[in-house]
Amino acid sequence: MKRRQDRRRTGKKQSKVLKAMLLIVVAAIAGLVIWIGANGWDVKKTLEQAGLSNSDNELPEPPLGAEDTKSEPSIEDGEADEQNPPVAEVKPEEPSEDDQPFDGGYVEGQQLPKEPTYVKNILIANKKYPLPETFAPGESKEARAAFEEMAAEAKLSSFNLTAFSTYRSYDYQVTLYNRYADRDGAEAADRYSARPGYSEHQTGLAFDIGEVNHEKHWASSSFGSTEAGKWLLANAHRYGFILRYPNHKEQITGYMHEAWHYRYVGKPIAEEIFKKNITLEEYLGVD
Repeated sequence: MKRRQDRRRTGKKQSKVLKAMLLIVVAAIAGLVIWIGANGWDVKKTLEQAGLSNSDNELPEPPLGAEDTKSEPSIEDGEADEQNPPVAEVKPEEPSEDDQPFDGGYVEGQQLPKEPTYVKNILIANKKYPLPETFAPGESKEARAAFEEMAAEAKLSSFNLTAFSTYRSYDYQVTLYNRYADRDGAEAADRYSARPGYSEHQTGLAFDIGEVNHEKHWASSSFGSTEAGKWLLANAHRYGFILRYPNHKEQITGYMHEAWHYRYVGKPIAEEIFKKNITLEEYLGVD
C-alpha cells in the first residue's frame, strides 16, 4: 500500500514538473512573438538585437582560398570573367644596370589593324604589331595540349605546374591597362602591361605559368629562381614554348623580364630559339 502511494506521489511530482516546463516554453514563445512584433515583425532586426546575427545579416565570410589571396589581377589582366580568371598582381621592377634606356616601343598614333600580322607563319603581337580589336580566338587548343603534356612530365620531377592565366580579351585589357597607368603612370605601366590591342595574351598562345601551392612566386621574377622555374626554362622548348620576355632583352621585346610568361610557337621553332638564345622578334627579324 505504501509503495502504491509513493508511486502516486512521484507521478504527481513529474506531472507538475512537465506542466511547469511547458508553461516556461509557452511563455518564452509568447515573449519572442511579442518581441518580434515590437520590431515591426523584422526577424533579422530582432536577431541583431539578440546578438545572433552579424552586422551584415549574413553568415561570416569563409576563409580565403589560394586563388583569392591575390585580390588584384596580374599584368595584362582585368576584371574577372569566365575566360579571364583573376591572378596574382605584378609589381613593376626597376631596370637593372645592364638594361639600356628604352623609349617604350610604341608607334604613337598607330591604328589597330583589321587583320592580325603573321611573319614566317607565326602570329606576332608586340608594341609594333598590334591585333585587331575584334580578334578573339580564345585559348589555343594546341597550346593547351602541349602545356598539359609538359605539366605531366614536370610532375615526374615533383613540380606541379599550372597555367594561371592564358587567353585574355581586348576588353579585358582595357580595364587592366588603365588600372596600372592610373596607379604607376603610363610610362611605367608600358614596361609591364600592354596597351589594349597589343597584348600577346589576346592571341590565346601566351601562358602565364606557376607552381601550385607556391602562389607567392606567381607573376613574379622570383619564379625564375625556384626549382620549378628552372625546370620550366630548361624544358619548355621541348613542348613548343619559349620564354617570351627574357632578362636584359627589354630593348628588343619592349617589356621587362617575365620569368612566368611563355609563348607557344611549336616545337621546331621553340627549339631553334632556345638553342640560339634569342627572342621571338630576333627569330622573325622584326623590330
